[in-house]
Amino acid sequence: MPPALRSVCVFCGARAGTDPAFTAEARETGAMLARNGWRLVYGAGDVGIMGEVARAALQAGASTMGVIPTHLMQLEQGRADLGTLVITETMHERKKVMFANSDAILVLPGGAGSLDEFFEVLTWRQLGLHAKPILLLDTAGYWTPLAELIDHIIAHGFAEPSIRGFFELVPDLATAEARLSVTLAQPQKRIMKPEGSR
Repeated sequence: MPPALRSVCVFCGARAGTDPAFTAEARETGAMLARNGWRLVYGAGDVGIMGEVARAALQAGASTMGVIPTHLMQLEQGRADLGTLVITETMHERKKVMFANSDAILVLPGGAGSLDEFFEVLTWRQLGLHAKPILLLDTAGYWTPLAELIDHIIAHGFAEPSIRGFFELVPDLATAEARLSVTLAQPQKRIMKPEGSR
């Protein structure tokens, strides 16, 4: 029996951002997933660095799954050439489907949507609803202020220090690849589903 396909959920921006390093590392991320035989699970769009990840993954032969709500199909130019395309009714359903179909979370630079996605999976981890690794790819130091904000929250008593152990700030893609290689080589653990999921 062949080993189960391992999947990495990539949260990232639907814009390119101001630093060319964001685009370059997004492309490298797509190629890295293909090189390791991991499936890309992402927001199904063809814009911003989200589109760069997908294009690079597809060009390198990676398996892909995109999840997008109906109201973003035109705005984010939803791709129809993915291995699997799931169209949802709501943003919340989109996040649940992406989470349920992945073994690890990798967060590239992004805006409010990426922050929303990160904090939801982080909160689920804090509540003991899953044990999937959450990696923040700190391209050009982009996520360093976010890690500092979480330290600020801890210092002011609104979270336990243990929350810092539920995600990892990784300095570059090589480090992210190494962390994912260790995690995804292990037998899959039984995951508790978030409340209300099916």
